[in-house]
Amino acid sequence: MPARRSTAPENDRARTIPTSPEGDSSALVTLTGRDRPGLTASLFTALAGLDDRSGIEILDVEQVVIRDRLVLGVLLRSSLHGDQLADVAAKVEADTGMQVDVSFGAAARDLSEHRRGRHHVIVLGRPLRAGAVGAVAGAVAEIGANIDSISRLSDYPVTSLEMMVSGAKSGRLRTVLSLAAADTGVDIAVEKAGLHRRSKRLIVMDVDSTLVQGEFIDVLAARAGCGEQVAAITAAAMRGELDFAEALRARVVMLRGLPAQEVHSARATVRLTAGARTLVRTLKRMGYQCGIVSGGFTQLTDHLAAELGMDFAAANTLEIDGGRLTGRLVGDILDRAGKAEALTRFAAAAGVPMSQTVAVGDGANDLDMLKKAGLGIAFNAKPGVRAQADTSLNQPFLDAILFFLGISSSDVESAEAEETTGDANLSVEARHG
Repeated sequence: MPARRSTAPENDRARTIPTSPEGDSSALVTLTGRDRPGLTASLFTALAGLDDRSGIEILDVEQVVIRDRLVLGVLLRSSLHGDQLADVAAKVEADTGMQVDVSFGAAARDLSEHRRGRHHVIVLGRPLRAGAVGAVAGAVAEIGANIDSISRLSDYPVTSLEMMVSGAKSGRLRTVLSLAAADTGVDIAVEKAGLHRRSKRLIVMDVDSTLVQGEFIDVLAARAGCGEQVAAITAAAMRGELDFAEALRARVVMLRGLPAQEVHSARATVRLTAGARTLVRTLKRMGYQCGIVSGGFTQLTDHLAAELGMDFAAANTLEIDGGRLTGRLVGDILDRAGKAEALTRFAAAAGVPMSQTVAVGDGANDLDMLKKAGLGIAFNAKPGVRAQADTSLNQPFLDAILFFLGISSSDVESAEAEETTGDANLSVEARHG
């Protein structure tokens, strides 16, 4: 079906557009229809023809393409009369077959005022349903804020949208959106707009039930014949019901006598959380430094750090004597406070201020680290942990964290393609160099 065009005579169409008030005013020119190359150039070329007479000043531009439908809006300041812009609109319609609308308003206010209280709101769902988006939009309207723009960040493995919200206070916005998230089951992240959002440079992740699936100590306990007892203590410790250090010592004692070879073979059964490799690989391409910190054991974390190319790692170490576990740990225990100290130490070594750090974890012993980081993300965590983190992710895909950082799936795919092409070129050079 061809794009809709105005069939009204040009003079009649010009009279349907409100004329501009005397003196400078703002005009919004909107072009819609089936997208193809050259449409944006056609509109701006037509407007450029009026520059000498009116001194057109571009104030704002928004463009979006959904499937093959284009919506392009241009806000400009000009002393033009409505009939003059109507003539331009009619010409662009005739040349492009697109629909062009023009509306006038009072002189545009300072756009910086409009952008006060701006926040990025990320909404993730699998699937993301209309009711959830409506609930988020309703919550924003409830506090008198406005959604300035919405764009899609991803459609796989989750659907995620980024909303630019203006006129909101952070605390109030987080409160109403947390209620919307609870009611609809979607994940929502809120972060103030500004350069600091793009300046995150260090990510530190918990290991058990975050970077990897399950708890490594439970795997060891099953091999030592005390699986049920250890799993019960692990669950209580993660809920914050037991002191972490005491709970860890009690579990490690139960592992006494387990052959060291069993520890190594158990490590081979551990599986990374879905999306873990993509997350780390993408962030390192972007210049991030990456670290892991665990209340678990270096017998696993050292292997993971080497496999994934981590810049930092910290964990407890199981003592081994005579080829068997002694039931003790080497050195001080890395607990809840120790994780936060490790984050601080990693940031100092990386030369990164704390405001530019991201921490990810699932348990009560991650809370200090989540609170200390510039952005703390609770990953498939217990309710008590989610309530105290900056934001939470309740999807089984670790790379969905990228969307909370404003990185779209197309950004990831482009980076993957560029690296693949680069590797291929290097391979060719190596063969023919």
